[in-house]
Amino acid sequence: MTPPAQTPDPISTAKRVYEAYVTKDRDAMEALVADDFHFTSPRDNRLDRATYFSRCWSNSRTTDRFTFVHLVRDEDRVFVTYDLRMKDGSAFRNTEILAIRDGKLVEAQVFFGWMIPHEAPEGGSV
Repeated sequence: MTPPAQTPDPISTAKRVYEAYVTKDRDAMEALVADDFHFTSPRDNRLDRATYFSRCWSNSRTTDRFTFVHLVRDEDRVFVTYDLRMKDGSAFRNTEILAIRDGKLVEAQVFFGWMIPHEAPEGGSV
């Protein structure tokens, strides 16, 4: 008897999404993003898959590396906080909520964070 196929772990899928940005592997990203995918950020309101690729994929050119601060699974969602280092040396922290179904990214919600190092002094504000 053949064992049932296992659905990929959502955290593994999430890591593969970020790795595709670092390696600039559009084919890998295309394979990971579901046909009914939607993307929302403070600047984007529920972009569909085609619009996401035309508007957002170009950011992979300037992406150097992600350092994960938190990767927390809640059923089919992964809450991800990361520090992103850009090729120009700048860095910032964001949090995203990724919905993953059957090994595919179906939704990404991005919440912008702050620059690294933080622009405000410790204990202060800007």
